[in-house]
Amino acid sequence: MKTIPHWINGAPVPGAETAPVFDPATGAEQARVALGGPADVDAAVTAAQHAFETWSESSLTQRTQVMFAFRQLLVEHEEELARIISAEHGKTVDDARGEITRGREVVEFACGLGDVLKGSFSDQVSRGIDVHNFRQPLGVVAGITPFNFPAMVPLWMHPIAIATGNTFILKPSERDPSAADFVAGLYQRAGLPDGVFNVVHGGKAAVDALLTHPGVEAVSFVGSTPIAKYVHQQATAHGKRVQALGGAKNHAVVLPDADLEFAANHITAGAYGSAGERCMALSVAIAVGEAADALVEILRRKAHEVEVGPGDRPGTDMGPLITEAARERVETAVGTAAAQGATVVVDGRGLKIDGHENGFFTGPSLLDHVTTEMEAYREELFGPVLAIVRVDTLDEAIDLINANPYGNGTALFTASGEAARRFQRRVRVGMIGVNVPVPVPMSYYSFGGWKDSLIGDHPIHGPEGIRFYTRPKVVTTRWPQPKQQATAGFDFPTSH
Repeated sequence: MKTIPHWINGAPVPGAETAPVFDPATGAEQARVALGGPADVDAAVTAAQHAFETWSESSLTQRTQVMFAFRQLLVEHEEELARIISAEHGKTVDDARGEITRGREVVEFACGLGDVLKGSFSDQVSRGIDVHNFRQPLGVVAGITPFNFPAMVPLWMHPIAIATGNTFILKPSERDPSAADFVAGLYQRAGLPDGVFNVVHGGKAAVDALLTHPGVEAVSFVGSTPIAKYVHQQATAHGKRVQALGGAKNHAVVLPDADLEFAANHITAGAYGSAGERCMALSVAIAVGEAADALVEILRRKAHEVEVGPGDRPGTDMGPLITEAARERVETAVGTAAAQGATVVVDGRGLKIDGHENGFFTGPSLLDHVTTEMEAYREELFGPVLAIVRVDTLDEAIDLINANPYGNGTALFTASGEAARRFQRRVRVGMIGVNVPVPVPMSYYSFGGWKDSLIGDHPIHGPEGIRFYTRPKVVTTRWPQPKQQATAGFDFPTSH
């Protein structure tokens, strides 16, 4: 059976311990992945520190050339990488291609860092004195990334970190680890020096080693809120910068003036795409006033039209969940919702796919008359379950969203510009879509939520990514004339 190794200092490195990697469509073990610990992390940090000595001194031209070459390799090998992702995650190949594209956009942003990294200059701030500033890389930085986007989320981190002169250690999810090694190979082919990009697989032992290692300057994390809080606490306690993005409970508000067919179509895709295993998935639809009954009926019809099957089968809209435990958790939540008084409009439990009876499949589920006290509303289910909450007004919908502990993404479906403006100004959420169900920003904006969806104050990629992976220096300069006599003052310096 294939074993997926670490990638340290430009070469595969085996691990003493391994864990299974499953095919979610069949339920069968398809590979083993190395499980790293403190020794593996230390080896990666040592390699990265050595590489930082030269990479941080490389020219912007050299870094840009590597990024352009890497971007082209991502284009040329998109299909191969997409199928690797689909085989281990379960999402459709088309969906995997989409995540590669959104990750590649960050590489394209990194290709233009020569302009973004320009500092500023102030002439003659005092007599004969000038001031300028510039930004420098931190050193060795690490990324700890989730299973749901094994290519995209790491690509939101390492291109910017590397292009700004840092060296990088990636700890991907052990559930779908192969994409990380594949990307490491592409970097090497793009001309990236060995040791600049490293991969250490594993679980908690590898994570804790990264969080506490004195050679790691910063940690980027995306995952659940409890783990985000843990990562932030541990890493900051050990003197590191931290980006820690947590969970979500994303709401879509539908007003009576909206095109209900349009709204339902996009909400269905936003709720059930990738089997709901997205931090930006729509898990709650708030139906306002008279929109409710008609919206639920259209959503019911569209949920039945979702084609569920293995991710590599043409025509599949939604693949399996990542593990058997994930499927059990989601199907238990549907049953609990029914017991608590929700109406199960569409029940996706117990779905079997011919030829894939042991796969981790569940169908789309649609719950109506959900209240904010129910577990189906309060918990982040991370599965293909859409809950309908009914309210009378837009203001009630806004209050409901603002009362939720998460603030990652939200959407409003309406034909009213006034309603849209009121919504986007009042709602306490970091990313907002107006008639856009999954408002993931482009690479030249930053990605990050509010409240329990972002622990700390560092969003990811875009301008915030550059600030996170660099620190500023300000230089005050005087060049006195030869033999010029100047009296040094003992008072605090001021401008003259």
